[in-house]
Amino acid sequence: MSETQTQLPTDTWIYASWQKYEQAIANLLNEKAKSYYYKGHMRLEMAPVSFDHGQDHVVIIFAVTLFATLKGIQARGLDTTTFRKTGVQDCQPDVAYYLRERAQVIPAGTGIVKLDRYPAPDLVIEIAKTSLLDDLGTKRSLYEELGVAEYWVVDVQNAQIIAYAIADQGSKRIRESQVLPGLAIAILEEALRRSREMSQSEVGTWLLSQFQQKEA
Repeated sequence: MSETQTQLPTDTWIYASWQKYEQAIANLLNEKAKSYYYKGHMRLEMAPVSFDHGQDHVVIIFAVTLFATLKGIQARGLDTTTFRKTGVQDCQPDVAYYLRERAQVIPAGTGIVKLDRYPAPDLVIEIAKTSLLDDLGTKRSLYEELGVAEYWVVDVQNAQIIAYAIADQGSKRIRESQVLPGLAIAILEEALRRSREMSQSEVGTWLLSQFQQKEA
């Protein structure tokens, strides 16, 4: 780890110019870390990813993709991808989705998704084990300003999902997805709870039965 990295506090927001932020993330290229920039502050998340975090990450991606598939909704999911407004905002959400006509909006071969060229994702999901309050607070404000349509925070400790619909740079709690109509947040929470006791393939079978019942 470089001298620059060891001098920077992590897992907290610190005041920094965009230039200092770029230098910090350049030094993180060989590290497993997430980085954010918002309102003249940067946050570098260096905490190791826990088993529970990784498990919920997989279950949520599977559930959303399965639902979209059954409903015939075009979907492109992105895992820990950088979205950037150069000099202003930067984020690496755990999961993001472009839906319907936007599913093909970003061409293959794209590196960082530049939001002065491409639209913000329809759905952003953060998996929160140690960062819950920040995900519900500062990051929610960041995604409101970026123009994300919907934002979910997965509370790993409690197997809960706090979901928000975003409009006009504000947000409100929802119990059913608006970008994926018919997808109840309670079903996803039950899937997370079941994943504590059974394999992910068994959870997948249960989700399939639930989604097919909704169609009947």
